[in-house]
Amino acid sequence: MAADLGELLVPYMPTIRVPRTGDRVFKSECAFSYDSPESEGGLYVCMNTFLGFGREHVERHYRKTGQSVYMLLKRHVKEVRGHTMCFYIGLHTDSCEDEAKLVIFPDHFEIPLPNIEELPALVTIACDAVLNAASAYKKQESDSWDEEIQVSKHARSLRQTDNGVRIPPSGWKCQKCEMRENLWLNLTDGAVLCGKWFFDGAGGNGHALDHYKDTNFPLAVKLDNITADGADIYSFDEEEAVLDPHISEHLQHFGIDMLQMQQVSLAISVRPRVSEWEVIQESGMKLKAVYGSGFTGIKNLGNSCYLGTTMQVLFSIPEFQRAYVGNLQRIYDYSPLDPTTDFSTQIQVVLGISLQHQPKGISPKMFKAMVSKGHPEFSSNRQQDAHEFFLHLINLVERNSAGSENPSDVFRYLVEERVQCCQTQKVCYNQKVDYLMQLPAPIEAASNREELIAYEAKRREAEENMRAPPEPVRARIPFTACLQAFTEPENVPDFWSSALQAKSAGVKTSRFASFPEYLVVQINKFTFGIDWVPKKLDLSIDVPDFLDLSRLRGTGLQAGEEELPDLTPPIVLPEDTRGKAPDIDESAAMQLAEMGFPLEACRKAVYYTGNMGPEMAFNWIIAHMEEPDFAEPLALPSFMEAGPSMASLGLAATPLDNQPPEESIAILTSMGFPRRHTVQALKATVSGSLSSPAAHTLTLVKTTQTYCPGPGRGPGCYELFAFISHMGASTMSGRYVCHIKKEGRWVIFNDHKVCLSERPPKDLGYIYFYRRLSSC
Repeated sequence: MAADLGELLVPYMPTIRVPRTGDRVFKSECAFSYDSPESEGGLYVCMNTFLGFGREHVERHYRKTGQSVYMLLKRHVKEVRGHTMCFYIGLHTDSCEDEAKLVIFPDHFEIPLPNIEELPALVTIACDAVLNAASAYKKQESDSWDEEIQVSKHARSLRQTDNGVRIPPSGWKCQKCEMRENLWLNLTDGAVLCGKWFFDGAGGNGHALDHYKDTNFPLAVKLDNITADGADIYSFDEEEAVLDPHISEHLQHFGIDMLQMQQVSLAISVRPRVSEWEVIQESGMKLKAVYGSGFTGIKNLGNSCYLGTTMQVLFSIPEFQRAYVGNLQRIYDYSPLDPTTDFSTQIQVVLGISLQHQPKGISPKMFKAMVSKGHPEFSSNRQQDAHEFFLHLINLVERNSAGSENPSDVFRYLVEERVQCCQTQKVCYNQKVDYLMQLPAPIEAASNREELIAYEAKRREAEENMRAPPEPVRARIPFTACLQAFTEPENVPDFWSSALQAKSAGVKTSRFASFPEYLVVQINKFTFGIDWVPKKLDLSIDVPDFLDLSRLRGTGLQAGEEELPDLTPPIVLPEDTRGKAPDIDESAAMQLAEMGFPLEACRKAVYYTGNMGPEMAFNWIIAHMEEPDFAEPLALPSFMEAGPSMASLGLAATPLDNQPPEESIAILTSMGFPRRHTVQALKATVSGSLSSPAAHTLTLVKTTQTYCPGPGRGPGCYELFAFISHMGASTMSGRYVCHIKKEGRWVIFNDHKVCLSERPPKDLGYIYFYRRLSSC
């Protein structure tokens, strides 16, 4: 039999590899679905690429690659007192049994493992290596910034001083300075001292660390993060965050009963936060669970609810469904050889699976690993800002939609910015692309302002007298006040007036130049504390179901307004850079030089486009290649006179007799480009027509300044269909849930749990999503 197996495997030996250092072994999740070893068909791991495939997809991989040998992993999970307990493949416990086989395609010939005596040595070594390898995701977690927190070596043997110190519930301050935030309690002697948040010392004076250096008392706990569930503990000796299994006893020594307390904070009281969590999650209500297509939950992978809630909202938008689910079969067939790192494949997989019936929810480990790769925050295991992740995801969609439908266009709109020189009263109008409307939350406009003032006075009195804080008061702010604050003029103190050719005071206002199909509104609920950590204001805002923004539509240059001259400010080089070589991305210059352009011209192009990449520099080259000094070295004086505003981008003004043909202007303005920018772009071409080589310049204008889909010119009336809510004191902590209106009913998505909402807390949301209506 051994000889037979050896002979059977001989033709496949060149394709069987032993995992090397750095190889990722995907033995917990299928690359095209959420099949795992616990799925009915198990998981097939390719013995060459180490990619995992469910039963439905392994045949496709075999046909596409010709790879015949796979390891089939199955886990049979037993119920233990109502809980399922399982460990990694390769282990056997009383609660789960693991089974492994080699499977040879296309005949599905199975070889049970282990089978040391009958298999060739190379195959045995490869099988053992796969079975013992860490999951690809476990490796990623260990490589991220957040290593698993370990129990401190001092926790069990910590000796506490019997000095009678008792810590009050509030009113703390550093014993060596007046700091009242970022305070740490030393668990040996009860000293309350300030910490250091950043390397530059912002957020504290480092007295907690100084105390350790003087005393060698190793452990400290952060005072405002103590809850019934635990606390943030730092070991000065081990120089890292640690766990203390005896933290309850150690805190009790100083009069802190953590088992009966909720989070306490000097600036933010416990009770509104507890109430906020209860209200947003609709705790205490009998919510009816819902299942089926569009009602699949997303499991929390550990502080990943910012990702789950954002994806749930995007998945409910038809344009995203059409772009990523409409042709799943084609995606499977034409995916790259490593689909785990391909954005289009993974977003289509996670979206497609979420629209299927998955009653237990999905666990998008592969998707999270792919979208967060290379990002210092999203690749960590810390909680993140859902607003920032939304913009990050939109950026990824943009970058991966070349040549295909770009669903993120539904969020895209133009902002009209009007800046007026206070001295000359002349104005200039500019447009920029945006995807999200940020609304300020003016506390001074609160309808219960008197109540807030009284509460603040009582709170300060309690703090000074070291008493418990009073019952908190939540600010109630009208949504109309937020819109009014958004439209208020903004001072621009260092505005460079082209009319004066000098700096002057300016005033800026913003309006909509176009409206998006889907409007995303973020309420600015966060401010920065003294330790530079974003802290949330306790607000209730009466966000409407229907929104009419027609009055915020931009008007452009009005009759009676005089436009500022179209000149750029002079370039003044700092003293310490004069005489030095300019900062130039030489790699971008070399890329252009390899296309046949003079190197010095390429260096100038990169410099004048602000080192923004070869594509931008190429546009500059096309617009300037006829100039006599095109190939001469870059020479910068210490002061450059004011020039045409778009000169550095190849959009310089030309004589009036070089006016572009009116038919070319008409074609571009009909596409949504403003006439002013259209004329400038056409003047930058050789002939002023759309067929000239400098049409690349038009692409530059289209993609960076003025393009917006035609529908953006419709009405500014919207209906609320989703909102994301944050619970907790900071974007760096807490949790997110979202509510989405489906089939006329509000539905709450709370990680893997999906239920019909009874009382959607629209006034406590953080990010709101509106769908545009055809008429107001």
